[in-house]
Amino acid sequence: MAASSYPSPVDKLLTYGDISEMQEVPNYVEELGFSADHIQDLIRMATDMELNSTDTESLEVWAPVHAVRVLGQLRASEAIPPLINLFHELDDDWMRSELPNAFGMIGPAAIPALEAYVADLSHESFERTDAAIALTRIAQNHLDVRDQCVTILTQQLERFVENDPDMNACLIGELIDLNAVESAPVIERAFAANRVMPFLVGDWGEVQVSLGLKTREEVPLRRFSLEEISDYYGLGLVHKPRGFAKTASTPSKNKKKSNNKSKKRK
Repeated sequence: MAASSYPSPVDKLLTYGDISEMQEVPNYVEELGFSADHIQDLIRMATDMELNSTDTESLEVWAPVHAVRVLGQLRASEAIPPLINLFHELDDDWMRSELPNAFGMIGPAAIPALEAYVADLSHESFERTDAAIALTRIAQNHLDVRDQCVTILTQQLERFVENDPDMNACLIGELIDLNAVESAPVIERAFAANRVMPFLVGDWGEVQVSLGLKTREEVPLRRFSLEEISDYYGLGLVHKPRGFAKTASTPSKNKKKSNNKSKKRK
C-alpha cells in the first residue's frame, strides 16, 4: 500500500536499506535523481506516521529517515515547519539524530523557526535541545551565521534558572562545539547558580579548558565516580555494583526517548 502511494523516485526509498548498516550517507540526489519537484512527496514520506511506526524488521521503517536526508540535500526550505514538528511528534532516536543534520544542510532559512522552538517551554527539554543542535549544525555549515547562532544559544542559556540543568549542559556543549569564547560569562553564571548538570561538559574549570581559556596544567582532568552520578540523580546507590569501573561514562549528550527503531542501532 505504501509503495503505491509514492511516485518514482520517492518510492525507491521504501526499500533503499537499513540506515544502521550504512557506513556513509549516500548522495541520494545524484544517485536517484531527486529534484525540487519531489519535495512535497518527500515531506509526506518523512511525516508519514504509518511508515514511522511500521514493522521494525522491514526496510520501509527507514524510508522517512531517508526522506529527511534527501530534503536536507535538496536544501528544501519548504520542509522546515513539518520537519521541526517531528522533534515532538516522534519518539525516534534515528530521526532525531538526522534532523539536525538536515537543518544544517537546509541552512539559515531554518534559523527563525529553530530559535522559536528552542525558546518554547511547551516542548520537552530534550526536544528543544535537538533544535539547539540543529542551530549548531547550521553554524558549522554556514560560517556567516555562526555569530547569530551563538547569540541564540547564549540567550537561551541566560534562562538557566528556568531551563533544567541537563538542557543547560547541552547548550554549553553546543557553545563549546562553536568555540563560543564570547559566551563564557553566561556559562560561568550558570555554573555559579548550580544550574548545570556536570557530567556532560564537566565543571566550570573543564569548560574553560574546552574553550581554550585555561590549560590542562591549570585544570587537572576530573573524572566523576559512579557514586557521584548516583547521588546527583538521587538513585541512592550505596554499594558500587561488581564489574563497574571506578568512573562512569558521560550520559548521552542528546537526551532522547527510546523507540522500537532504536533497538536496531549499532
